[in-house]
Amino acid sequence: MSSTSTDSTVRQQVTVALPVDRAFALFTEQFDKIKPREHNMLSVPIVESVFEQKEGGSVYDRGEDGSICRWARVLTYEPPTRFVISWDITPRWQIETDPARCSEVEVRFVADGEDNTRVELEHRHLDRHGDGWESERDGIEGPNGWPIYLQRFTDLAGAAE
Repeated sequence: MSSTSTDSTVRQQVTVALPVDRAFALFTEQFDKIKPREHNMLSVPIVESVFEQKEGGSVYDRGEDGSICRWARVLTYEPPTRFVISWDITPRWQIETDPARCSEVEVRFVADGEDNTRVELEHRHLDRHGDGWESERDGIEGPNGWPIYLQRFTDLAGAAE
């Protein structure tokens, strides 16, 4: 896994031994297996994380009591090459309701040879979150942020080969 960042953008990438269409489907259809349960803004344990596979959809967690926490909106959905979601989470790890104060996460799936896919994740416009955005950047860039998601995806892809 490689990682780079600028002031308000974090970039990370991994390569998996799957063709682009299978890698894209695995990421979006099996998102529940990628997102760590401990990344939870509900007051109860998460029973599932859902990635609605359509532009205008949501990314949300469902709690064991049926409660729902919608923490992202699907802004672009272009299988099998990319999707863009909003990041509707403040630097204090609460839901942001003002779309102008949300950052974006773009995930691209790029063929790397015949049967490999490079997955490029770019979390951009973090400064839109206002005061404290730097700590949010540091959190998503750190080992318990996007790297854990990409590692879990890589592990899932390895099992799918």
